Amino acid sequence: MQRIVFLDRDSLRANVRVPAFQHAWQDHAATAPDDVVARLAGATVAITNKVPLRADAIARLPDLKLVAVAATGTDNVDLAACRAAGIVVSNIRDYSLVSVPEHCFTLILALRRNLRAYAADVEAGKWETSSRFCLLDHPIGDLAGTRLGIVGYGALGRQVASIARAFGMDVVATSRSPITDTSVTELPLDELLATSQVVSLHLPLTDATRHMIGARELALMQPGALLINTARGGLVDEAALANVLMEGRIAAGFDVLSEEPPGSNNPLLRLRLPHFLLTPHIAWASFGAMQTLADMLVDNIEAWQAGTPVNVV
Repeated sequence: MQRIVFLDRDSLRANVRVPAFQHAWQDHAATAPDDVVARLAGATVAITNKVPLRADAIARLPDLKLVAVAATGTDNVDLAACRAAGIVVSNIRDYSLVSVPEHCFTLILALRRNLRAYAADVEAGKWETSSRFCLLDHPIGDLAGTRLGIVGYGALGRQVASIARAFGMDVVATSRSPITDTSVTELPLDELLATSQVVSLHLPLTDATRHMIGARELALMQPGALLINTARGGLVDEAALANVLMEGRIAAGFDVLSEEPPGSNNPLLRLRLPHFLLTPHIAWASFGAMQTLADMLVDNIEAWQAGTPVNVV
C-alpha cells in the first residue's frame, strides 16, 4: 500500500480526488524545511508545491519512490539526487494556460494605462477638485501597434502571443527551442529587448537562466518599456531592476520574487512607484486553474502507480 504525504496542502485550494488505488494519505497544511524528513518518513509518495526537497533530505528517505510536484516549476526539488536514488519526479504542465496569460495582461494593461496612479488620484480627492470632467495627469498608452517580446516560447508564451495578436500587437520571441509559429518573428534576446515596448518572461529558473535579465539587459530596453515577469523571480537581478525603476526609465509588473515569501530586505518590496506593480505569486491561482492542477496531480500519481508515469521531469 502506498503512503502519500502532501507537505503543503493549503497551497492548493481545490478538491483533490481520492486516488483509485489502495493507499494511506496524510495532509499537512504547510511544512518547514526542518520537518520534511520526519513527515516523509515511510512515505512512498511525496506531494510538494513549494516545500524544498534537497539532497540531504532525499538521502534519508529510503522508501520514497515518487515526488509529485503540485506545480510546473521544479527548482525546489534536487532532481539529480532523485535521479540517483531512483525516485520519479513528475510535475504539472499546461494547467494555467488561461490564468497566467490573463494575469500577464492584467499587469500590462494596468501599467500601460497608468491605472494605479489614476486610482490613487481618485482616492486622494483630485477628481472632485478637477476643473475638467476628467484627469489627464499621467500618460495613457495603447497596446495596438506596439511590439511584445516574449522570452520563452513554450505553451504559456504561445498563449500570451495569441492574446497579444488580438490586441493588435506585433509579437516577437526568443526561445531555447526552435519556433515554428510563422506568425511570430524570432529574435536574439538583445534585439528583442531593444525593440519591444513590452517584454514578458516565460522561462523556468535554471542555472542558465538565473539573472538573465541584469543591468546590461535592462539598459537595452526602450525608455518607458514594460517588463513583465509571471515566471520566476530569479530570472531578474532584482537590485538592478530596483535601480532602473527608481530612475523611472522603464515600468515593471511582477508576480514573483527570488525568495518567497520575500524577506524584508528585498529591494523591490520597498518601492512605492506608480510604474511598478507587484502581486504575491497569484497568476497561477484562479479557481479553474487550481482545480485543473489538482486533477492532473492525481492523474500523475495514478499513472505512476499503474507503471506508466507521465509528466516525468
